[in-house]
Amino acid sequence: MTTRDGAATRIAFFGLGKMGLPMATRLVEAGWSVTGFDPFPAARDAFAAAGGRAVAEPGAAVEGAATLILMLPDGKAVRTLLTQTEGVAGRLASGTLVVDMSSSAPVGTRDLAAELAAEGVTLIDAPVSGGVKRAIDGSLAIMVGGEAEAVARATPLLEVMGGSIFATGPIGSGHAMKALNNYVSAAGLTAACEALRVGRSFGLDPTLMTDILNVSTGRNNSTEVKLKPFVIPQSYTSGFSLALMAKDLRTADDLARHEGVAAPLSGAVSALWAEALAELGTSADHTAIDAFLGRREA
Repeated sequence: MTTRDGAATRIAFFGLGKMGLPMATRLVEAGWSVTGFDPFPAARDAFAAAGGRAVAEPGAAVEGAATLILMLPDGKAVRTLLTQTEGVAGRLASGTLVVDMSSSAPVGTRDLAAELAAEGVTLIDAPVSGGVKRAIDGSLAIMVGGEAEAVARATPLLEVMGGSIFATGPIGSGHAMKALNNYVSAAGLTAACEALRVGRSFGLDPTLMTDILNVSTGRNNSTEVKLKPFVIPQSYTSGFSLALMAKDLRTADDLARHEGVAAPLSGAVSALWAEALAELGTSADHTAIDAFLGRREA
C-alpha cells in the first residue's frame, strides 16, 4: 500500500463510534493520513489499534489537516465543537474543507456554512445511510450538499467510504435528504410492525406475512432486513438507536414546517416516535418501536 504524503492529504476525523470507526479505518487502509478524535478513550484506542493516529484533544487532531470529517450525533454537537465549547473552527487553516457526515438539521447547516465561509473555511454536508455493516464494507449511500468544487475535492475520500455518492445540490441539501430518507424508513417500519401485530392477532404467521410482503407491493427496507432478524424474535438489536431515529424525524418534520409544506403523516410519525423515546429511553434500538406499539395494546 502506498502512503499518501503531504499536508493536502492529512485528514482529521471526529467521532469514532459505531459508524465513525469503520469509516475512518477505511480511510487509513486506503493510505490516507488520518488523525482521529473521540471523547471516549476506548474509541480512540480502537482507532489506534486499526492503524490510525488518535489524540485526546480536538485541537491536536486538526493541526496540519486540510480536511476535517465530522461523524457526530447531531448538528448541535457539530456547532458546539466548531464554534462554541471547543472552538475548533478558530484553529482551522484558511482553505480547510469541513465535511459534516453527521445527521444535522439542514437549516442549521446552511447557517453554519455561512459563518465558516467568513473565516475562509468551506463546509459541505455528506450524511450517510446504510448502517454499521455498510460502513465496514464501504458501501454506504452518501448524500452530498455544497459547492461543486468542494464536493469534487471531497469525492476521493467519500468514494472510500461509500458505494453510492449523490450530489444533492446546495449546502444543507444532503442533510435534508438524509432526514427525509429516515422519515420514509421510520414510517415504513412503523407500518410493517403494525401490520404484523394486526395479522398475528387475526391468526396469521408473522414470518409468512413477511415472505408475502417481500414479494408484494408492501415490500420495503424494513420488511426485507429488519422484521425477521430483529422484530419477529423481539431481539431489537439492529444497532441504530431509537433516539437517533426520533431526532431525524423531528428534523424532517421541522423542515416541512420551515418550508410551509403540509406533511400531516410526518408530524404524526414524529410525535409517535417521540412518545416511544420518552417511554423506552435513549438506550433502546429503533426496531423497539415494535415493543412500544405492543405496550399501547395493553
